[in-house]
Amino acid sequence: MNRLAKRSVVFKQAYASVSSCSPSRSAILTGLPQHQNGMYGLHHDVHHFNSFDGVKSLPFILGNNGIRTGIVGKKHVGPEAVYPFDYAETEENNPTLQVGRNITFMKQLVNKFLNQNDSRPFFLYIGFHDPHRGYHSQPKYGAFAEKFGNGDPGMGLIPDWKPINYQPDDVVVPYFLPDTPAVRADIAAQYTTISRMDQGIGLFLNELKASGHMDDTLIIYTSDNGIPFQNGRTNLFDSGIAEPMLVSSPLHMQRWGQTTEVMSSLVDIVPTVLDWYGIQYPTYSIFKHRPAVKLTGKSLLPVLQKEPKTGWDVVYASHNLHEVTMYYPMRVVRTRQFKLIHNLNHKMPFPIDQDFYVSQSFQDLLNRTRAGQKTHWYKTLQDYYYRDQWELYDVVNDPGEVENLAQTYRKLFGELKDALLAWQNVTADPWICAPSAVLENSGVYKDNPQCLSMDNGL
Repeated sequence: MNRLAKRSVVFKQAYASVSSCSPSRSAILTGLPQHQNGMYGLHHDVHHFNSFDGVKSLPFILGNNGIRTGIVGKKHVGPEAVYPFDYAETEENNPTLQVGRNITFMKQLVNKFLNQNDSRPFFLYIGFHDPHRGYHSQPKYGAFAEKFGNGDPGMGLIPDWKPINYQPDDVVVPYFLPDTPAVRADIAAQYTTISRMDQGIGLFLNELKASGHMDDTLIIYTSDNGIPFQNGRTNLFDSGIAEPMLVSSPLHMQRWGQTTEVMSSLVDIVPTVLDWYGIQYPTYSIFKHRPAVKLTGKSLLPVLQKEPKTGWDVVYASHNLHEVTMYYPMRVVRTRQFKLIHNLNHKMPFPIDQDFYVSQSFQDLLNRTRAGQKTHWYKTLQDYYYRDQWELYDVVNDPGEVENLAQTYRKLFGELKDALLAWQNVTADPWICAPSAVLENSGVYKDNPQCLSMDNGL
């Protein structure tokens, strides 16, 4: 990672547009927030969410413009017609552990793609399963599948991986988690999988160099959501949406090794890639008789030339579900100092996903709470479950997002609420009227959509 960072601009304020795997990956590949592209929750198994058939994704657009497309590793989006890749080696046609965590196997798949007898420009999308949790589905390999391929009996062997094991006492506990032995053990396990991913990135960079394309390829590294702990994944606190982002361009060497403070979103990736290839975003509507789709992200390439003096001061986020049972829609606008969160389903408890529930981190928090013991956390489970409908935080002076200022800063609250509603309107958010009204936008309301109150007290 450090090797890539030396030839990249490091984005210090990059944010996911949603804090869930499939919805976030759909936003990365379409440039549209999940509520606009239709991937409201996880794609696999009983969850079965898909993007709308009319969405035109990045691989679709590139393929129609003479670009060879490939994917190696985690895909987790659908349908196939919306996300078509010329070359696809994913969990759909390979064992999940092998194609997402076995960096030797993944290296071989990358090599095969890069060395195809095809002179077209290429787009290769690589998705690691590291550092996701793994205990829920593959308990024998550890909390984060950190034992998979380490050479121990029954664990298999990943030839290119040199496992690094971390001691719980040595890890850094993030500010948003309780400092307990259980949390430290979980973090130590995740560190090991992060180091596996890090070594995999090095292998892929070597393959790119060997293919002769290191000096003509744009490389973007990022993640899809926060870490799978309380306050992290499925939350729209900064701890759930702040992401790493490295952008390396051989045409912008003047800023290699520098950092930028622009506020970027993962929906900026599609316009960035299209800008790199010189391809225009197509004009189309997802549904008949609806306005044409407009990207709200923008190309990051100008940032690689010089640091902007203005703009890049706001990002938005949108979340509906993770697992199919976890309906908790949220909308967010975040500026450099303030964040407004709208919890549409605030009267219900915030849900917990399956793999996090069985983790030692959550079980420890749950058991301490049940026994009336100290949790060593700045929140209670009750506070975590039940949230205000509107939350306004000064994220500069209150990074833990604890003190809700919605009733104190009324003018600011109104301004941010208006900005959020404007973004929801531009992105055709079906939830724009929720939870207090019903959106009517067809029939007699076709030319004059309205939010009609339900008089429900919200």
